[in-house]
Amino acid sequence: MATVLSVSGSPSATSRTTRLLRHVDAGLEARGHHVVPFEARSLPAHALLSGDFDHPEIVAVTELFARADGVVIGTPVYKAAYSGLLKALLDVLPQYALAGKAVLPLATGGSPAHVLAVDYALRPVLSSMGAGHITQGWFVLDRHITTREDGTTLVERETDTAGPGRGGFRAGPGAVGRTGADRLRNRGPDPVRGVPETGRGTP
Repeated sequence: MATVLSVSGSPSATSRTTRLLRHVDAGLEARGHHVVPFEARSLPAHALLSGDFDHPEIVAVTELFARADGVVIGTPVYKAAYSGLLKALLDVLPQYALAGKAVLPLATGGSPAHVLAVDYALRPVLSSMGAGHITQGWFVLDRHITTREDGTTLVERETDTAGPGRGGFRAGPGAVGRTGADRLRNRGPDPVRGVPETGRGTP
């Protein structure tokens, strides 16, 4: 069983990004993985903006990253880039906070014109933080994320079946110790799967 940290970089209390993440979390938990949800907006603004690395809540979130086998990071797209809140969070983490971890980047936006923001804005930052493997990003249009009457999240069918469950996201011991082709190969609907270690692959 892998421990997956699921991070929302949305500043909104009614965020589609956060709802999408919790939808992904439910799928991971159904497969036996331990998911730790975290919302960056819960951190004190003064600690983030002043870069107070010793603040207890900054120390606590740093430890959450350290304990995770894999990380799912979600952000709304603003002006063709990830959120300023997510940037502030990443800035207070250690330089290599993602070292050896599998990372799945998710983004939401109002237009398909923003689809490249995951690869051209977010991915380079995650790579610079030492991520062992960054899977193919998942961009979802806002209009494809709705809420059912019971409060659960509904993701438009075609979007959902093309999501992380099909992208080969795997975390756990040895998950980054495979070639890129092995790590990205679709091995079924389980979005997080530990695999035997065979030597360190490239990011």
